Amino acid sequence: MLEISRQDGWMVSNRRKRLLEIVRQQGFASLPDLAETLNVSESTVRRDLAHLEQSGLARRTHGGAFYAGPSPHLSHFKNRQEAEWSKKRAIARVAANLVTNIDTLLLDGGSTTYELARLIAGRAMHVVTNSLPVANLFSSRSEIDVMLVGGNLQSSAGVLVGTYAEQMLGSLRVRTAVISAAGVSESGLYNSNHMIASTQQAMIRAADRVILVADSTKFGHQSIAKICDLSEIDHVVADSELEESWRERVKEAGLELLLADVSPADQDGQPGDMATSQSESPL
Repeated sequence: MLEISRQDGWMVSNRRKRLLEIVRQQGFASLPDLAETLNVSESTVRRDLAHLEQSGLARRTHGGAFYAGPSPHLSHFKNRQEAEWSKKRAIARVAANLVTNIDTLLLDGGSTTYELARLIAGRAMHVVTNSLPVANLFSSRSEIDVMLVGGNLQSSAGVLVGTYAEQMLGSLRVRTAVISAAGVSESGLYNSNHMIASTQQAMIRAADRVILVADSTKFGHQSIAKICDLSEIDHVVADSELEESWRERVKEAGLELLLADVSPADQDGQPGDMATSQSESPL
């Protein structure tokens, strides 16, 4: 009996590892798909998901589960995964509330937009992106129609940019674009790469509404290539450490500002409730 019990325990452990790997790779997996893939009942999958949720590795939702473990250490983000990553997670959760009930969404190749992509996996929508990591994340999601912008590959950032990318973006129209920036100053948004900045400009032109996602360390800084003026975006989502002077500047520019509080879940890379947001309407 003891030997059988040990064998059963090994089988359960192995099954849960497989389940977690599926959810991790896909970002979201439905209950029926997990049951079919693992060749077990949906009730067994529910019990396994409950265990993983207690461990902080998955978050159950209606019809399936999201991956909620540590952010993947993708090579494109390897130099941007340390001190500010908890802020990026919190910002992404608040931004996710701004993109509900839309049918077309454009995402650039920033690390915060990747965190946003993880949160919206499972929603039915059309996503346009020039980011290879984002496209790969959605590649197995049948409910998401992904359009990958073509162009020249910037391998260090994992994005497609250049003339062909801009021409393709020029033929599209989306409801909302979410973009990132290396720096934000009174004169506008900046990137450290001219080609990426030019492609981001095309993204802005293609969108009815533009959301900037940027942690507080980006404000008050410029970089080599200007993306746009502050007046060309509609919403700013930052973390609650943003200085009061910058809160006022954003409001004076006529933008809506949303501030995300970093929670222990963001710091640990574990699931948690939606970050508390502080909405500041434009003057």
